[in-house]
Order: sequence, then C-alpha cells, then structure tokens
Amino acid sequence: RTEFALKEIMSSGGAEDDIPQAERKTVTDFCYLLDKSKQLFNGLRDLPQYGQKQWQSYFGRTFDVYTKLWKFQQQHRQVLDNRYGLKRWQIGEIASKIGQLYYHYYLRTSETSYLNEAFSFYSAIRQRSYYSQVNKEDRPELVVKKLRYYARFIVVCLLLNKMDVVKDLVKELSDEIEDYTHRFNTEDQVEWNLVLQEVAAFIEADPVMVLNDDNTIVITSNRLSETGAPMLEQGMIVGQLALADALIIGNCNNQVKFSELTVDMFRMLQALEREPMNLASQMNKPGMQESTEKPARRENPHKYLLYKPTFSQLYTFLAASFKELPANSVLLIYLSATGVFPAGRSDSEGPYDFGGVLTNSNRDIINGDAIHKRNQSYKEMHCLHPGDLYPFTRKPLFIIVDSSNSVAYKNFTNLFGQPLVCLLSPTAYPKALQDQSQRGSLFTLFLNNPLMAFLFVSGLSSMRRGLWEKCQEYLRKINRDIAQLLTHSRSIDQSFLQFFGDEFLRLLLTRFIFCSATMRMHKIFRETRNYPESYPQLPRDETVENPHLQKHILELASILDVRNVFLENTLDDY
Repeated sequence: RTEFALKEIMSSGGAEDDIPQAERKTVTDFCYLLDKSKQLFNGLRDLPQYGQKQWQSYFGRTFDVYTKLWKFQQQHRQVLDNRYGLKRWQIGEIASKIGQLYYHYYLRTSETSYLNEAFSFYSAIRQRSYYSQVNKEDRPELVVKKLRYYARFIVVCLLLNKMDVVKDLVKELSDEIEDYTHRFNTEDQVEWNLVLQEVAAFIEADPVMVLNDDNTIVITSNRLSETGAPMLEQGMIVGQLALADALIIGNCNNQVKFSELTVDMFRMLQALEREPMNLASQMNKPGMQESTEKPARRENPHKYLLYKPTFSQLYTFLAASFKELPANSVLLIYLSATGVFPAGRSDSEGPYDFGGVLTNSNRDIINGDAIHKRNQSYKEMHCLHPGDLYPFTRKPLFIIVDSSNSVAYKNFTNLFGQPLVCLLSPTAYPKALQDQSQRGSLFTLFLNNPLMAFLFVSGLSSMRRGLWEKCQEYLRKINRDIAQLLTHSRSIDQSFLQFFGDEFLRLLLTRFIFCSATMRMHKIFRETRNYPESYPQLPRDETVENPHLQKHILELASILDVRNVFLENTLDDY
C-alpha cells in the first residue's frame, strides 16, 4: 500500500528521477508511520474493555508511533506539502486521533489530567482551522470526520465543565450539520440533529444557575477538591479501606444522555474524581511518568462506565473488577436504573423475591412481558436482583441504588462478614418534583452537588455567586459535624466506619445523611417512600434525625431565606 501511494505521489510531483533521495526517504518514512499509526489505532478496538493490565503496553506503542508521526510532520512539513501533497485536514486527523487516544486513556485509567491533554489537541485543531478546507471538497465522508471531531470535542469539554466552549462548539456544529445536509442530502441528517438535541438538553440539566454580578453563569465543578471531604479528626476511629474500583451503570428510560453518558452517570463519575492537574509539565505520554512524579494521593478510583448494559455485560465487568480488586480495597457499584418489580406474590422473602433494577434486553421487551404474563412464577431475567450481587460481598462492597425499586436492596444479607453498605434512593418523589426526573435524579444530585439539590427542593432556580460561596462554606461545616456524628455514634454498624477512612466514600456518606435529613424536614416530603434508606440501617436519632443536624439545616435555609419550606419542630412529627 505504501509503495503504491509513493509511486502515485512521486509521479504527480514531477519526474521521479528529479526527486532528491533525502526527500524521497522523508515521504517513505512518513507513509510508513502513517500506516503503522492507523494499524495500531484500529487495533485498539480489539482490546478487551475490561481488565486493567492487558491494554497498557499496546496503548504505549500506539502513543509512541503517534508522537513520532506528529513530530515528523512538523519537522518535514514543507517536503510533505510539496512531495506528498499533505493537506491540512490530514494533519487535523492525526491531531484528532491523538485527542481520542488521550480521552480513551482517561476512560481506562480515570486520571482526569488526560482530559486536559485531549482538550489541548482538540483545541489546536479548532484554533488552527485544520478542517476548514474540508467543506470545499466534494467528499461527504470527510465532512463526517469533521462532525465526529466536534462531537468528541464536546464530550471532553463537558467532562472538564468548559460550558462556555461547549456552547460555542454546539453553534458551530449546528452550522456544519446544516451545510452538510444541504450539500449532500444524506440519510444521517436525523441522527446528527439528534446529537444536537441531546447535547442541548444535557447543558440544561442543572436545575439551578449560579450567577456572577454581570449575570454570566458561574461554572461550578463537583470533583473532589483539597477541601472537599471533611478531614478525619484526632480520635476518629475508622477503617483503612480505599476505594479502588467503581462500576457506574445507567439504564434509566427517558433520561437525558449524550454519548452513552446519562446525566446521573455524568454526575456520579465526577463525584468519584479529583480536580484534574495539568500533566503537560511532567509527562511525555501516558504511562511513562516516573512514579515519584505522581503522588499516590492524586489517584482516582478506576471506573467502568456502562450505559444500558445487558445482564451478561454487567456481570462480566463486575467479575473483572472483583478479580482485580487489590487487598484492603473497596468496590463501588452505582446503579441508576428503572425499577423492576416482582411479577406475582411470593411466599418466600429471598434475594430474588423483591425485584431489582432493569438490565438491557437485546430482544423485544413486549415479547418478554408476554412470556411473564403467561407464567408469573418465573423471575424477571433482565434484572439485576440483590441476590445477583451476593457472590461479590466476599470483598468490601459499597452499593448505591437510584431507582423506583431501590428498596429491593434493603433486604440484603451480609453472608461473609465483609464491610457492606447500600445507599438507597427514595422510591418516589412528591408530585411537584416528579417532572424533573428526565434531567437526572434528585438523589444523585444530592450526592454530586448537595447545595444545588438543596436550592432546588427549596424552590430556587438561580443564586448570586457570593451567596453560593457563603452557603458552600456553611455546608462544609455541616459535613464536618455529620462526620463527628457518625464516628461518635455508639450504635452505628461498623461497616459505615470501615468505609469512612476513604475520602470519596466519606464524602458520599456525609452527603447521603445531609440528603436524608433535608428530605425528612421538608414539608412536601411526607411519605416514607420519599426518604432515602440504607442497609444496614443508620441509627436515626444519632444521624438523619439528630436535632443538632436539623438545627444546621434550618440555619442554611435561613441564610437562603427559605426556612418556610421546612418543618420547625420535626421531632414532634415522628
């Protein structure tokens, strides 16, 4: 292929004999690197998606070739322009592939700093207008490359919370799609318009806007910062377990999504990551920095993001995580999924008798329903039942279920004596809040951005930056006090304390208690199904109904002037 391309190129550039040997070698070397890079890049698709070790050397080789290719075309641009006919969109393609490599490295490692690297390459393509000439060529497949580049760039910007850039990119993408469909009259017009609709809905998902004095929107990040989790104070006796792996599963019908990320998945993945650092100063390519340069405390738990997985896929990834979990580590399973309820009444109360959450069915769901109507004694197949998770409780397991049937997981049994906690969402919300479910669950919002969730249930849709920061500071004080309540409790199950040594899990537990206490005090949350629950149960009087915590919540409501939506004498109401 390379030899044929060379002959074509050389003959078009004049008599073959006229080309100096050095320039001929430059073109040959470039063609070799280009071929090799494409071959390695395409091979990435064949790597297993699960397991953390097999892929690293292959990724390293791919990065090596792309680094050489990128530097080579920079050093020999003039020869390649004259003798190879190198076009700007081809340079854009190389940069785009490098951006994709960094993004996939982020997905594989959960190291947020690689998102910055992906952003810098994608950004350079736009700033240097590498794809600007594509529209002049009568080749729809080249325009599609450009549109895909935009979609990938938008995903990276969303993950980095660069919403101002996202809005600019969406406008540019919209113009590009209009031009593309007008010129080529293609069949994929509907699909590209759907991409635009999805990203527009994703941007609008947050129910509260934080505003600067000039009414511009403040972009808030919800990744773990240095001051994020409440510090462990002297005398707090907690476990030494560390969160090492997480499965983030999204299978909600009708929830806003973009690029196989639902709003709930997007929020939860950020709750399990630290603020990104810029790696440019300390690395050449992923996986090659010295261990001394990357402090251990910076590491994020490894994550798998599973959008609408089948039961088989979910179980395969779960087993891979379980197998590779290091000693003294925790596996977290986050399930944001439609509830599946038992078909008929059962005399027993086992781990397969309460339903669970939906897994994806590759078959027609209507046919599945028809089978169950004929024989209600069978359990739902396309469902993750609590009993399905029992084998994995042989290691420390932290489960979060956000579903209309989350309570199915309340009937857990700790068979192996390992630390085990389930945080369970309300199964229903007051009518006034139900129409928001498409934009993400309120429970997950509390775990990701508790202040925004608090403002939302208080009926506020916007807030000045100064007041937001004052409330955030007060919320940090509340979190510190919740940490003390937990660690000083005499009747709390030890599992909670075993997990409390990890700062990600500590933050999730304190936010869960804040969420539960807020809902119990709120005037419109009056049914028990409106409240989060947990397995094992928390001692209410020492945590979610503690008078000291209730006083703090009323104080936060006073700062926001919304005290009227909360009950003053909550203890008298129980």
